[in-house]
Amino acid sequence: MSERRIAFFLPTLAGGGAERVALNLLKGMVERDVLLDLIVADIDGPYLDQVPKQVRLIDLGTGRVTKAIPALAKYLKETKPVGLLSHMNHTNVAAILAKELARSKTKLVVVEHSTLSVATSDLRRSKLLPAAMKWLYPRANTIVGVSQGVSTDLERELGFQAGTVKTVYNPVIDPDLIAKAKVPLDHPWFQPGTPPVFLAVGRLTPPKDFSNLVRAFAKLRQQKSARLMILGEGELRGELEAEIESLGIGADVSLPGFVQNPYSYMYNSAVFVLSSRWEGLPTVLIEAMACGCAVVSTDCPSGPDEILADGKYGMLVPIENADALADAMIKTLDRPIDKSTSVDRGMYFSTDLAVSNYLDLLL
Repeated sequence: MSERRIAFFLPTLAGGGAERVALNLLKGMVERDVLLDLIVADIDGPYLDQVPKQVRLIDLGTGRVTKAIPALAKYLKETKPVGLLSHMNHTNVAAILAKELARSKTKLVVVEHSTLSVATSDLRRSKLLPAAMKWLYPRANTIVGVSQGVSTDLERELGFQAGTVKTVYNPVIDPDLIAKAKVPLDHPWFQPGTPPVFLAVGRLTPPKDFSNLVRAFAKLRQQKSARLMILGEGELRGELEAEIESLGIGADVSLPGFVQNPYSYMYNSAVFVLSSRWEGLPTVLIEAMACGCAVVSTDCPSGPDEILADGKYGMLVPIENADALADAMIKTLDRPIDKSTSVDRGMYFSTDLAVSNYLDLLL
């Protein structure tokens, strides 16, 4: 049998949703009789130790993705993988340029994780990116959106024909995650007889809108004894801490930073809250459901309405509305969804299904 090698291309191994999706796919593909390379522009990031040992890790050492184009082209020319899977728009643009430069026959699949119409950035590249994407994305073998919302939005924003972008739901749930969820959690907030904990997970950045969550929790706290924990790290830590103090809820809110196993927190929390202004397909929402946690989410573009089936599996509230979010949090705490219903819905987004879908596109 001829060698079947698939390469993944990421900027770094930072602790974000797209990186976690890539790692879940790699873990699933290890079982599928393919050779795997993970190429990064910069080897930095907390997910480094989660790369499966069967995967060959290649650090291009260029720091920025744009500087990695010649090195990636050289890799494609010399290694000739059958497929290359790239994640996130600026990385996708670089991967397409590298393939063109190498005149490579490798099948290139580019994955869009965010809703382009609402995902903004202060970086200069954000103004140039849509034009580059419109010009270059059609040169990829397949364009993938991680939710139907992302796919439709991308087609509309870039002027592509309907059906140009294929939807493949993220590989979120596998047996490893379920095992990690059941690891005992040694934390004083999760002992018997303590107040219920609301949990959120994500980078402390503007799209996640944890500021709105903190304000909603402050309103809830006037009516109920409860606690809020936000797992993640990011540039808004200082602002969030100041807001928590000004609201007088410092004793009941915790920001522990990035944790390696958020799933045991999901398993033990009363309610998981997604407060985002926008998403692609929020992995953490699916993970929380698979861990048996009741969920509340903003009805942001894109993903939560698809995951929660328009509110069937958890309450959806408008973005940037602390009153509506507080109300939904209280209602969910008082009348949580049945655990098994939540778990069953989470399992709809299994790694096994996503791996099969991506291998069909790459091989």
